[in-house]
Amino acid sequence: MSIRLGYQMPNFSNTSSIRELFPTVVAQAREAEAAGFDAAFVMDHFYQLPLIGPPDAPMLEAYSALSALALATDRIQLSALVTGNTYRNPALLAKTVTTLDVVSGGRAALGIGAGWFELEHQQYGFEFGTFTERFERLEEALQIITPMLRGQRPTFDGTWYRTESAINEPRVRDDLPILLGGAGEKKTFALAARFADHLNIICNASELPRKVAVLHQRCEEADRDPATLETSFLAFVIADEDGDRARKIQSDMMAQVGIDVAALSEAERRESVVDRQFVGTPDDVAAQIKDRVLDQGIDGVIVNMVANGHEPGVVEAVGRALLPLVK
Repeated sequence: MSIRLGYQMPNFSNTSSIRELFPTVVAQAREAEAAGFDAAFVMDHFYQLPLIGPPDAPMLEAYSALSALALATDRIQLSALVTGNTYRNPALLAKTVTTLDVVSGGRAALGIGAGWFELEHQQYGFEFGTFTERFERLEEALQIITPMLRGQRPTFDGTWYRTESAINEPRVRDDLPILLGGAGEKKTFALAARFADHLNIICNASELPRKVAVLHQRCEEADRDPATLETSFLAFVIADEDGDRARKIQSDMMAQVGIDVAALSEAERRESVVDRQFVGTPDDVAAQIKDRVLDQGIDGVIVNMVANGHEPGVVEAVGRALLPLVK
């Protein structure tokens, strides 16, 4: 697996009717594929996230959507960014992502994390537990899922999960990749060093130098060459051929959550969600990502374009600008 350039679709509130929703998702995935993106992602959430919209905004179930995208695309890899471990039994998740791999002809990746959105757990009836418990559960889950993806039949008896010679057939390969997502320097990075092919780091861009240094330390502790663990950064992109329009979109979006972008000091920018945003023309965005992400030791970038990624041509323009930086 190599994901140097990915496209995430977290926003489904950009059509005039629900019947137009999924055709718009398909169009974005196809445009990303044609533009040379390595992977297309959806979120594994049941409610919309607070900084994007209200909880009752449209949100698709991840694996149903990905399976449909498998039949609408030809080459692009498909994954959740990232699956909440708390939402599924791990053996069932191994079966689910392996089925996606079969349906897509070997294009699935398992993106997974510990889970964090408490409101979904509360209202859907999933056990949330403590921060420590969620990572204990993720570690146990990976000990079940990893061998099942490799064609083994694990027997496992843990605190949270158990299996008995669990079978996972059919499979099209024994190397379906595992992607961990998160920012936790102690737990997430340590699990990535042990289990993952790829780590997607979700944090403010100004934190990346420290994150890279800590990740190398976790790899050393796991006796792993950090060069064998591919990394990417989740970037929130607001791009338009008219850079002033892109900056106006950013200003309006942030004003809705009480942030005056123009009034932020440089220190305040580094501490706010604005530090995860890359704004301007596609070429402006590419220059910012090179400077703030790739030059900090990160291998690739996964972008979302919440504001206007659904507009025809926007994904292609951003991909055209970014592709030379990562290929």
